[in-house]
Amino acid sequence: MRVLVVTAVPAERDAVTRAFGGGPEVRRVPGAELHRAGPFDVLAGGAGPAAAAAATAFALAASPASQPYAAVVSAGIGGGFAPAAPVGSLVVATGIVAADLGAETPDGFVPVTGLGFGRDTFLPPESLVRDLARATGAVPGPVLTVSTVTGSAARTAALLAAHPGAVAEAMEGFGVAEAAERFGVPALELRAVSNTVGPRDRDAWRIGDALAALSEAFGKTAPVVESWTRHDRLDRHRD
Repeated sequence: MRVLVVTAVPAERDAVTRAFGGGPEVRRVPGAELHRAGPFDVLAGGAGPAAAAAATAFALAASPASQPYAAVVSAGIGGGFAPAAPVGSLVVATGIVAADLGAETPDGFVPVTGLGFGRDTFLPPESLVRDLARATGAVPGPVLTVSTVTGSAARTAALLAAHPGAVAEAMEGFGVAEAAERFGVPALELRAVSNTVGPRDRDAWRIGDALAALSEAFGKTAPVVESWTRHDRLDRHRD
């Protein structure tokens, strides 16, 4: 069984496929291109949770019923919360969290679950997160999905107060997980840290280093995911 990987932009997609050398096989699906490399079908679905959810849903719907995806991975670069996830490190989500989905009130931000509807967190399979962290050296912890990249110390502090232990923020994970959930497919999030969450300083970003770390990570991720999908199929067969 194959694994769908959804990135925001082509540079992230190409960093994933580069882990396997050569030119990936390319095929069209509604609204995107799938680049096949190793056990992964990789697409650049666009920035933000809405684009990510739409791209993921199209790709999952286009998958033949006889060849369903075993998992979906939201992947790319992101901002890391210091000191847990320094620039150049990897993070793997223990929880994929919609950090700004909710309402502002006189008493502060209330998540959508506090309003009495919806959900704000998806939990990837614990065993797979653990194995990926061990294989890649990624820091495990909640990864926050935001629609606006954090650019101030005050916002950084507010996010950490609301989500203690968060290791990174990005813009697509929750959208990918939302679509995957509706197809009954487990979702993961794996990020390489290109910058520190906080006051915006583009001169301090290390995008090239983060993309190189992402390539290296996916070379180590393939055997872990393949092993997990085999065991997952056996477990479901026994059930």
